[in-house]
Order: sequence, then C-alpha cells, then structure tokens
Amino acid sequence: MRFGEAVRFSMQALAANRVRTMLTALGLLIGNASVILVVTISLTSREYILEQISGVGSNLITAYFDAGNREASSVTGDYVKLADVEAVKAQLGNRVKAATGVMSDFSSIVMDGRLRDIKVIGSDDQYARVRNLIVVAGRHMDASDVALRQRVALLTDYLARGLYGSQSAAIGQTLKLYGLQFTVVGTFKEKTDTFGLSELSRESILIPVTVLRYFVPYERIDPMYVQAQRLEDVEPLTQQVRVILQGRHREGANYFVGNLAGILDAAKNISVVLTIVLIMIAAIALAISGIGIMNIMLVTVTERTREIGVRLAVGARRHDILMQFLLEAVLISLSGGLIGVLLGVAVPLSLPLFVDFVVIQVSKASIAVAFGVSFAVGLIFGLLPANRAARLNPTEALRYE
Repeated sequence: MRFGEAVRFSMQALAANRVRTMLTALGLLIGNASVILVVTISLTSREYILEQISGVGSNLITAYFDAGNREASSVTGDYVKLADVEAVKAQLGNRVKAATGVMSDFSSIVMDGRLRDIKVIGSDDQYARVRNLIVVAGRHMDASDVALRQRVALLTDYLARGLYGSQSAAIGQTLKLYGLQFTVVGTFKEKTDTFGLSELSRESILIPVTVLRYFVPYERIDPMYVQAQRLEDVEPLTQQVRVILQGRHREGANYFVGNLAGILDAAKNISVVLTIVLIMIAAIALAISGIGIMNIMLVTVTERTREIGVRLAVGARRHDILMQFLLEAVLISLSGGLIGVLLGVAVPLSLPLFVDFVVIQVSKASIAVAFGVSFAVGLIFGLLPANRAARLNPTEALRYE
C-alpha cells in the first residue's frame, strides 16, 4: 500500500469518529499551547526584569559611608565628599562615563494652601545621565548652573502637576527654598520607577549641589554614583572605587560600594529555573496526552479487529497495517498540536491590544519544538497499538465479534 493511500484510509477512519478524535487531540492542543505560552512568558518576563534593572543602571556603581550606630556629628570627616567624586573621575579616567554625587535635605514649600516638607536633592549636570532621568518639560541643569551656583530647580512630574497643574506650566515659575527664590527650569521623571527606594520620591526638587551645600550642616554625599563605560568593567571598578574612598579617609572607615550585577545574575537564574519548572509541567501535560492517544488507539484496534482480519485476508501486509494505525496516531497528535500552536501564538500576539507596556516575544524555536514533540508523541505512543494491530492473527481476527 502506498503512503498516500495509507494517509487517505487514516483520514477516513478518524473522520468516522470525529468526537473521539477531537477529544483525543485536545490533550496535545493543551500541551502544545502550554509549551509556547511557557516559553513566551519566560522570555517576556526575563526581558522585562532585565530591562527594568538596566533602566535603573546595570553598569551603575553606588557608594556611601556606613555610619552604623554612631552619631552623624562624630563621623563627619568620614562621609563621602564632593572632592571624593572628583578624585574618582580623575583616577578612573575614561573607564567611567560619569560620576556624580547626591546630597539630600528637606525644605518646606506651600502646596495646596499649607506648608509641606519636600525632599530637596543636590547634584550636578551628570545626575540625569547617570540616573536615566527623562526631562518631561524644560531642560536639565547644566555645568554652568553648578559652577555658578545658579538658583535653578527641577521638579518631579508628580510635584509639578501638584503645584502648577501640569509639567509645562511649571517652567519659569519661582518657588521659595531656604528663604531664596528658585526658578523652575525643568520637570523630570525616572525612566524606570524605583518606587521610592532610591533618593528620589514622587515629590522631589533637584537643585545644584553647590547651592544646597550652603544649607546643610555638613557635607555628605549619599550616595555617589559611578557609571562604568563597559558592563564587564563594573566589578573591577567597584573594587577600585572602594580602594579610592578608603585611601582618602581614615583607616577603619566603612564604605558600602556595590552594583546591580548580582541582581542581574539572580534575575537570570530565577528566569532559567522558572522556565525549567514550567517546561516540566508542560512536558507532563504532553506525556498525559500521549498516554491518552495510546489508550484510544488500543481501543480502536480492538473495535476494528474484524476489519484488520479482512484486510490481512485479502493481501494486506503487516507493514501496511502498522503504517496505517501509526499514521492515525500521528495525525491525531499533529492536528491537536497544530491547533495548540496556533492558540499558543495567538494569545501573546493579541495581548498588546490590551497591554501596551510589555513587548511580547514569541520564540520560533518553541514553535518548532512544539511541532516536533507533537510528531514524536504520536509516533512513540502510537507504536504499541499499531504493532498490536499488525501482529493480529488473520484467522482469529475474522472470527472476532
């Protein structure tokens, strides 16, 4: 019997029991859809997590003095200073994109008819670049603002809306800090929201650090940010920044110097483990569906014993019987697998219609694997029923009722 005839006979046999065929293929449909969705979820979540971390700064080094339980007034000389920031820039040279320091304080402003304590952050013209800040309206402070101690201020977009109704309306306005008038030159927001876990909060005002320095009791940079030129330099530069700080201060002063490389590695490892676990669950679903195919095909062989006997009696070879029943199992598996693949691709591709901030990646490899697994499941789990059908005795098969 030719292969084309075997396919035609198999299709006719499956069409004669449509409901059974559809229910049997349902397991592969669910399994294949699960495989594609699992890989898609894993890739998307991994890229999203890494993008969020990179948005904060994957090549960012953070440093500050750890005072422990000691009073601030007793360790003022140990704090990171503006001179330390300049020393890091000078000693590390072109291995860093930028280095900047942050000085923080609080000041009262009138908001909604009452005084509010607002966080004031002092920094320089490198701060927006290092912290991946997006200027929504106006401009960021420049080097001349810092050098000439200009009384300029930038507001977070949330604070700008609260004070003036919109970000653009805030530009050119004046507000009083420390008894002085500051001109609002820009509004900004974080590229990746740190949810208040950094020095920035929803209501923050950014001014030149050279101005803020005169309104705080002692000079304290907390933290200092160093942006490495290359990602592979982050770890060695982290150690060098620690050495520079310790060398410029008294022996025994404790400085925290860290980076996000550990968090990046942890996110990657979690993503790999999550992918493995989810793929194992999908594999179990595929194995169960394969057992279902084998069970149904064994029942089919029993029901069609007399038909098999007739075909053997009129000259069909055992190889022909084996091929037909094996083809039926593979066709059931591939039909369910195909629908499962279409469903698994359709769900993530349609998601951007409802959620616009997540980029969905559908892995072509997962589609190929799903098809391959469908074929393998039909072939492997269909082999036992097909072999049993091929080994039937023609005489006993013809007597079967």
